[in-house]
Amino acid sequence: MKTGRFANLTVAAVMFGALALSANAQQTPSNSRQLVGLWRPVGPENVAMDRGHASVAATPAESSPTVTVNTGELRGSRTPDGGAVFKGIPFAQPPIGRLRWHAPLPAKSWSGIRNATAFGPPCVQGGALGVNSSENCLYLNVWTPKWPMKTPAAVMVWIYGGGNFAGAASDPTFNGENLARHGVILVTANYRLGVFGFFELPQLSAESPHHVSGNYGLLDQIMALRWVHNNIAKFGGNPDNVTIFGESAGSLDVNVLMASPLSKGLYQRVIGESGPVIAPPSLAEGEKKDEALVAKWNVTGGSVLKKLRALSAAKLEQATGHGLAFIGPTLGVVVDGWVFPESPMKAFYQGNEQRVGLMLGSNSQELQRPFFPMSGNLRQAIEKQYGPLAKRALALYGLNGTAEPRPSPEFGPVLAQWATDSQFRCGTVAELVWHTKAQNPGYQFQFSRPMPGKENLGAPHGSEVPYVFGTLGVGRNASKYNATDYRISEEMQGYWTNFAKTGNPNGGNLPHWPRFDPSTRAYLDLTSAGPVAKQGLRRSVCSLYMEMLDRRMAR
Repeated sequence: MKTGRFANLTVAAVMFGALALSANAQQTPSNSRQLVGLWRPVGPENVAMDRGHASVAATPAESSPTVTVNTGELRGSRTPDGGAVFKGIPFAQPPIGRLRWHAPLPAKSWSGIRNATAFGPPCVQGGALGVNSSENCLYLNVWTPKWPMKTPAAVMVWIYGGGNFAGAASDPTFNGENLARHGVILVTANYRLGVFGFFELPQLSAESPHHVSGNYGLLDQIMALRWVHNNIAKFGGNPDNVTIFGESAGSLDVNVLMASPLSKGLYQRVIGESGPVIAPPSLAEGEKKDEALVAKWNVTGGSVLKKLRALSAAKLEQATGHGLAFIGPTLGVVVDGWVFPESPMKAFYQGNEQRVGLMLGSNSQELQRPFFPMSGNLRQAIEKQYGPLAKRALALYGLNGTAEPRPSPEFGPVLAQWATDSQFRCGTVAELVWHTKAQNPGYQFQFSRPMPGKENLGAPHGSEVPYVFGTLGVGRNASKYNATDYRISEEMQGYWTNFAKTGNPNGGNLPHWPRFDPSTRAYLDLTSAGPVAKQGLRRSVCSLYMEMLDRRMAR
């Protein structure tokens, strides 16, 4: 089976929290920083730089919330509205030494009471977040709406974006306090990134009991979900009512996890923001790519793995280019036969994905130009993408004549339309069509609120995240948001948490959100004027996109 044949066609092939990409811009930490514009540095005052031992309190704090999980007792903090937050909880052993490039192992127990009042460090990465990053990074955070909890609450587990090479659960945008106020338990978790999370070599596969390598970041996410399943009841959460949600690379990750048997039963619903399912390359392809990379490092002779594991994290991170140059267009994911027995896209196409509720959407103008470098001009790129269907595609984009088409007030210039269609929007439609045809519930959304101060760019990639978390006041655009933005944020928090609780985003006084079906393709447009129910988002273009995928799948 050729698993990589759709890698350059799918929306989620290049998900990272970015607004634009130059083919050569991702080589340095500063440019990688631009790719993850929603992520800001986490100051040392907020990071527990734990190096493998528990931070144990010397004296008890009577007013502080405490909880006992399967590895020991934790002391957290109160939130202003009567809830609790527990930060920096280890859910796996530090992936250092021989555990570098190893499937995560359960966290070890500690004695005494461990302080859970500071975030764990971000996983190793370049850019500003890299300053305080560490390989010892597998920590998660838990927010509760009240403390103590009286009845079990739905649980939401957030997987951050950043191209699978950047990002952190401790980003202030992902503060879970506001979402938790809607009556859910909110969990954010770190996972290994870049060369530490997505690296394949034949030698690594040989030492694995499953004869695989790579996908370590995804295995970290699965380990975090197992921790939630085993421990969240102690915080007042319902382990049988878990929703995983993510944006950009995080959305890609939660979607492909629906095709992994290793995550089955650990969640009941999925929310994806700007990142549908992909068709990754095979493990063999990944091994070949990384073997060539290791050869460039002149790591030869004797035990290659021993020498690679002896390299400093900083040297490895620097050698791999801090981003897209290493991670590749499908963000490091490979079909290995264990985490993924088959291509995730094929699993969805054939109706073999997990039977869970799915809420999936995109933004009106995710990109003004594609993340991946275009070959030639736009007409040539469309011809290459659509092949025998190119004539119809060019007509749909208004490129079948000599005049340039006028920009769409909703979707922007034609280049922005094609970039968003090809990398986000139409892949979202395709995934929902496949998922609902398999008799699974689905809901589609479009986020259309223009970015304050940059209204001509529409709603770009990642701009919806602070609305979902209710953290409009902490970002760099904080002073630009107005009452309309805060209303939209409350609406989105309501829809997101309703879906997490019941599998249906509707409830209260929120405008009705119709369920998606393959024929009408109903969706909810989150506009400045309020939520509006519509049908057939970019129907003609996305139908042709799906026809192209059908032809590819039939090969």
